[in-house]
Amino acid sequence: MLSVFLVTFPFFALVLCGYLATRRGIFPLPAIAGVNAFVLFFALPCMLYKAGSSLPFAQLMNIPTLLLYMLVQLLMVGGCVWFSRRGGLDWNNSAFGALVTAFPNTGFMGLPLLVALLGEAAAGPAILSMLVDMVMTTSLGLALSRMDGAAGNIRPALGKAFKGVLSNPMPWSILLGALASYLQWQLPVAIDKTVGLLASAATPVALFAVGAVLARSKMVQAEYAAPGSYVPLALVKLFVHPLLVLALGHAAIALGLPLPSFSVMVLALVAALPSASNVTLLAERYGAHNGRIAHIILVSTALAFVSFTLAVSGFAEFFQ
Repeated sequence: MLSVFLVTFPFFALVLCGYLATRRGIFPLPAIAGVNAFVLFFALPCMLYKAGSSLPFAQLMNIPTLLLYMLVQLLMVGGCVWFSRRGGLDWNNSAFGALVTAFPNTGFMGLPLLVALLGEAAAGPAILSMLVDMVMTTSLGLALSRMDGAAGNIRPALGKAFKGVLSNPMPWSILLGALASYLQWQLPVAIDKTVGLLASAATPVALFAVGAVLARSKMVQAEYAAPGSYVPLALVKLFVHPLLVLALGHAAIALGLPLPSFSVMVLALVAALPSASNVTLLAERYGAHNGRIAHIILVSTALAFVSFTLAVSGFAEFFQ
């Protein structure tokens, strides 16, 4: 437990640094957009490319692992939307509540954290999960959010959401990294060093940005969110999500599917991560109750400092 804590502590400490620096005015609110743009369009794509290109192609593009995570995410989004709709919420707020509950903070936090804990082999399943979340989970969530007044026709909304995914550089960086791995192609030395410098900046800057985004949501968000509207979803994110991965993963292995138990463990730890902070940007753009979304992210991030450490220790013993 202590060894796991020593690895996880610096990651959450950087989030806290960003939060405190923003709350105290040391890091100005207008700078957050620029830092997020640097991470999303430069540092994180370079990190994903470097991680993907350095892995064996078969390990990076493992179809059973991909299908398992796709099924989990479909069940998470569908279950959360059903629960919220039964509670009287409209499609927009139901969909964004489901998206923030199903979408883990893999890019900013999970990938570097899991590699530090489990080694380079953890990068393959983690990157696959990111590809699913950026393409399928996000598109489905955005499409469902447009169902208010759509007369049940989800196709136009889904097409619009998918076009937005195509403009995101991160899926392309994953696919280019996989292609480079398959072709065993190396970047020219000067370009490779440039990409490496940007990749090395991704983790500390991204984690600091997560803290800044969380602080901003507390400072500028005027909408009140009742605890009952966000605490249950934060708990579903941290506990139900990883347990669902474990249950379906072991069921698949019991049925004889070629699914590595190590991949199941990595996906379960991905699911145990807090919610992704960038969902607040989407919620604001699409007119959802951003106060509720921000509180789900904040509560899941705060609780994950303890719950994720416990999950790492517990899953490691479970898979031995």
